[in-house]
Amino acid sequence: MKEHIAHSGAWGIALIVIVFASWFLYRYLAPKTWREWAGAGVIQAFIIALYAEMYGFPLTIYLLVRFFGIDQTYLNANLWSTLLDLGDTGMLISMLLGYALLFLGIGLFLQGWRELYRARQQQQLAHDGLYGLMRHPQYTGLFIALFGEGVVHWPTVFSVAALPFIILVYGLLARREEARMVELFGEEYQEYRRQVPMFLPQWRRWRQLFGWSRSTERPWLWR
Repeated sequence: MKEHIAHSGAWGIALIVIVFASWFLYRYLAPKTWREWAGAGVIQAFIIALYAEMYGFPLTIYLLVRFFGIDQTYLNANLWSTLLDLGDTGMLISMLLGYALLFLGIGLFLQGWRELYRARQQQQLAHDGLYGLMRHPQYTGLFIALFGEGVVHWPTVFSVAALPFIILVYGLLARREEARMVELFGEEYQEYRRQVPMFLPQWRRWRQLFGWSRSTERPWLWR
């Protein structure tokens, strides 16, 4: 392929971002069982493939040029820029939208982690704040962050294909976690599960997603 592809070849930056993102992943997911390690491994592969293409070699663009005959004078490593022929403007738009979703997802993930940690320290069921709106806010935040970075900001063949698989893996993992919670908390968790959705808040409670309060007690009992 003779075409020049802008915004590629920065392998040093790719390595730094991959190391930092991987540290964050294992620091806060903290996998313990083999299923948790397997799920984290899939996300690890997602991270490596995504940032290797984002900063290193844009394999997705290469495949489109090689097998689908895209012939443009200016090729950009960002898929949206190349497909829509918007150049750096297209990359900027996708970056801003993608980063907005990325930071929203990270915020949900970290807040969910803090609430769960506090509940475990008190040896009680996490049901306040984000956990009053959805049963697995950490996973919801993870899905939003990966969608923002791997589909909206910088879509690649691997990231687009891997995201549904990641959601499936963590959906199954969430089911197993809930089975353990039923053993620990019995009817209290059963009632909580009947009232609170798994990954997304009920439609009438979407506003509360951005205004939860740590002092709120059992918002899932609101009517």
